[in-house]
Amino acid sequence: MEKIKIKNLIFSYPNSEKTALNDINLTINQGEFVTICGKSGCGKSTLLRHLKPILTPHGKTSGEIYFDGKSIYDLSDREQAENIGFVMQNPDNQIVTDKVWHELVFGLESLGINSAEIRSKAAEMASFFGIQNWFYENVANLSGGQKQILNLASVMTMNPTLLLLDEPSSQLDPIAAHDFFTMLERINTELGVTIILSEHNLSEVFPLSDKVAVMENGKITDENTPYKIGEELKQNSMFAALPTPTKIYYSLGNNSGNCPITIRDGHKWLEKQQINEHFEFKAEKNRINTEPILELKDVWFRYEKNSDDILKGLSFKVHENEFYAIVGGNGVGKSTALSVISKINKPYRGKVFINDDTKVAVMPQNPQSLFLKKSVLEELYDAVFDVEKEKRKNEIEYIIKLCELDNLLENHPYDLSGGEQQRVALAKMLLRKPDLLVLDEPTKGLDACFKRKLATILKSLQKNGMTVLMVTHDIEFCAEYADICAMFFDGKIVSEAPPRKFFAENNFYTTSAKRMADGIIENAVLDKDVIRALGGEAEDLTETNDELNYILPKKTVIKQSKKEYKKLNVHNVVLGIVFVILFVMTQCLFCGRYDNWKNYVAQTISILFIAVAMFNLIPRKKLGKELIQNEKSKRKISKRTKIATLLILFLIPLTIFIGIYYLGDKKYYFISLLIILETMIPLGFAFENRKPKARELVIISALCAIGVAGRTAFFMLPQFKPVAAIVIISGVAFGGETGFLVGAITAFVSNFFFGQGPWTPWQMFSFGIIGFLAGIMFQKGILRKTKTDMCVFGFLATFVIYGGIMNPASVIMWQSNININMLLSSYVMGMPFDFIHAVSTVFFLFFATEPMLEKLERIKIKYGLIE
Repeated sequence: MEKIKIKNLIFSYPNSEKTALNDINLTINQGEFVTICGKSGCGKSTLLRHLKPILTPHGKTSGEIYFDGKSIYDLSDREQAENIGFVMQNPDNQIVTDKVWHELVFGLESLGINSAEIRSKAAEMASFFGIQNWFYENVANLSGGQKQILNLASVMTMNPTLLLLDEPSSQLDPIAAHDFFTMLERINTELGVTIILSEHNLSEVFPLSDKVAVMENGKITDENTPYKIGEELKQNSMFAALPTPTKIYYSLGNNSGNCPITIRDGHKWLEKQQINEHFEFKAEKNRINTEPILELKDVWFRYEKNSDDILKGLSFKVHENEFYAIVGGNGVGKSTALSVISKINKPYRGKVFINDDTKVAVMPQNPQSLFLKKSVLEELYDAVFDVEKEKRKNEIEYIIKLCELDNLLENHPYDLSGGEQQRVALAKMLLRKPDLLVLDEPTKGLDACFKRKLATILKSLQKNGMTVLMVTHDIEFCAEYADICAMFFDGKIVSEAPPRKFFAENNFYTTSAKRMADGIIENAVLDKDVIRALGGEAEDLTETNDELNYILPKKTVIKQSKKEYKKLNVHNVVLGIVFVILFVMTQCLFCGRYDNWKNYVAQTISILFIAVAMFNLIPRKKLGKELIQNEKSKRKISKRTKIATLLILFLIPLTIFIGIYYLGDKKYYFISLLIILETMIPLGFAFENRKPKARELVIISALCAIGVAGRTAFFMLPQFKPVAAIVIISGVAFGGETGFLVGAITAFVSNFFFGQGPWTPWQMFSFGIIGFLAGIMFQKGILRKTKTDMCVFGFLATFVIYGGIMNPASVIMWQSNININMLLSSYVMGMPFDFIHAVSTVFFLFFATEPMLEKLERIKIKYGLIE
């Protein structure tokens, strides 16, 4: 029976001409274990996410996907949750609670399962997955392997029939990865669950797989059983990723019969082969006899004063021009040691010695912590900001080719795959040209092809005088390329030696080639050792490195994008001069005179004059090409917006009026809630004819939360609040209706901290109308996408609209016999406060407009929140 059938699936991301998936056709039967492999960025994760529509990225899609014979897009969210499980690459990204047992039952509780059934399923899963001993532990105390097992168990409590896994072992040490895949085998064979996973670690998954699909540039280029796929990949770059027994088998020219894919099969096959008696291993070089560039002496460290020690007398040396690799299980303190070396953490005992003139660059385990810019190219420029212009371009051009980033330059770093992010992070580190390069899990998420490229880069850097210190789980990489390997255990290094000696003496924590050749070829550690011992030829990568340098021809093909300025025309200049003259005349006539309300009004008008003059005379810098401004032909007001205008300008004021004159201003909670409900009506129209996703509402809620938090954070500064700025940005980013909703909700919720009263509905309307006008004016093209325009609008809107509503409202709320003089007087008396409020709005808009709008625009494009 067909579980999954994909027909002619084509997909491309927003604003991308390249297809991420190109005519995918794949059939997977019930109960099969299918592995999808390929180079980083080939489309594996994108394909997997299409198999659970709620996780499908936004973009242009064509083709069909069938689940159990019916279109997968017809599945409800509940059906997807129950039938399709998904385990992510990073264990921490999927955990949402604090306790193990909470995490285990979270999905069942979300589905509304009764308590008795939840307890029964939790006990069953805990027993099956062997987590009963840490059932009540805090999630933060778990190792990486335990977290991934927990994620798997949490998904399986829903009893899915299809399990999707996106490179689940990339964060795990070899022992934890083996345990995890053993559990997957049980789920597949004992429970009959169909499993589809993407993975770079093919040695573990090949023996479990019924079928292997190889992807390249968004296409499935090969599809076969694991026993036959190796023959088809002999001339493919993916050959380097195959399991060790398979690579050795085909490297020796074998073509017939089923190749060995497990260590056991490889060992049996190797026993039948003739060993070259005259074969000798290449002697390992003695340790580099140079001065230590880094030394740790008896280092002790703990995160909390009363917590357990993480580092326990750690001592080791790294010499200049040395490639020093540290291996060990999850949670033993390797990354903590790097944080001490990089001075992020300070030991409470012991010393860390680094030469004063040593330039250190640290590439963390999570590359996203290095990313600050909105494109890969800007990240690279950020790494060489202090280099002269011409040389900077040459260096960046070279590093782009070196790290294979040509097609990624315009992408946001967060939108890249895990392997692509690793390459960008590596490029940033190399551009800094350190003397000591510290790498934490640099091969995580990298395909086998780029691992070899990384090795070439690192060995070449050594030739140029760089020292490399690496922490990794990648045993095969260390064995082939490191100069010294060290075992980290229980907070310290327990052994160190050159790779051959280090791994030849280990029986379990060692390479696949060593385990395969154990007892047959003495001291064999690498694939090429076995191949040469059998008379074959193997490339020695470390002997074919060119020197790495940054000297290039004076040819610059990369241009850093510049901000565009809106050019001033004659019309702008003339208007600006006219309003400057009007401002000067008003100041001359009324300067210093505040004896009646008319002079206050004149001063207000003079402020408006200078604001309009600035609007026309100051060149406005655009906020970036990503911010969408409608073309003139698309600036018509929709029916939804017209209805919203009617509600906001007539129904909501009418509601406030009824609250004042018929409810005696005593039912302000009721009036506030009515305003919120009326505001929701146009938002409901926005979701008509389509299914809104939770992330759309979450973004609006987050904007409201930012407004409330901003008002609360600046409570000690009267009238100096960022609320109007947040509301304006919301309106510009998501439209007038959203702008009004954010303003109204922010005023209502924040008054739980500042005090509710009859003023609450007025504040809701005042902030809301500012956000609504910002959205409408931006949509019509009146409010342009420049910082100057935003600041001028913010000043005028706060000073004129908010002050013009709230000041007279104070009279309406507290006086019974109201006349025009009272209203004007209240407006004039509130001007000093309104001016401070307006200046604060300009202040927050000046600093927040560009980063917030660019972030919101990116979210809109990525998640399809644009109409």
